[in-house]
Amino acid sequence: MIAPAASESPQPRLDRRSAAKHAAILKAATEVFLREGYTRASVDAIAEAAGVGKQTVYGHFGDKQRLFLAVVEHAKTANGVGPDDLAALVTDSGDPQADLTAAAKRLIRAVTAPEVAALNRLTIAELTHHPELQRCWRDGGGSQNLIDAVAAYLADCDRHGTLAVPDPATTARQFVLLASTEAHTRSMRGIEPLSTREINTIAKDTVSLIIRAHQPQPAIADLPPSQMN
Repeated sequence: MIAPAASESPQPRLDRRSAAKHAAILKAATEVFLREGYTRASVDAIAEAAGVGKQTVYGHFGDKQRLFLAVVEHAKTANGVGPDDLAALVTDSGDPQADLTAAAKRLIRAVTAPEVAALNRLTIAELTHHPELQRCWRDGGGSQNLIDAVAAYLADCDRHGTLAVPDPATTARQFVLLASTEAHTRSMRGIEPLSTREINTIAKDTVSLIIRAHQPQPAIADLPPSQMN
């Protein structure tokens, strides 16, 4: 019997240790960023809190900005708005009112989740000195991915005739901004938790505006004679 090469068995343990370090760095970075802010947070402090060397932090994430963005993506994923969640943001049941209301509630809960909201507040506080953080939050898979997911659903509604949406991307942006901005405003950007009733009201009001603006027009052949002129 040929014994397995010595290099074959240790590899899974190395992978597990690497994953554990990665998770520890993300956890420590989240705590340090939220406590110190982006500018004051140092990679040395994050490495110490994670129990790893500074070079290990750089090896996993490259630099402080990329580490911060990884923290943001981790928080979003933990609250249901990560890349793997977006395709299922809107479930197509054939009822746009119900589908969009459910999506709006999920969106509101996600953007006002304590960790996500706190990181968003942090990027706003750093806007003058580090505008790239807010740009990366926006362009690196944040609101744009949400808009794309809703736009895909609205494009299907337009094709099926359940809604008339000639510009799904614009309508999706309006939907996401209406729901999230109202939620941010009412919750003071996540500082004051929204009640279930408030979440339901914001979602209902948002969807009502979108549905009313995009009701499909009946075909001329379907109109009664009194309305054809």
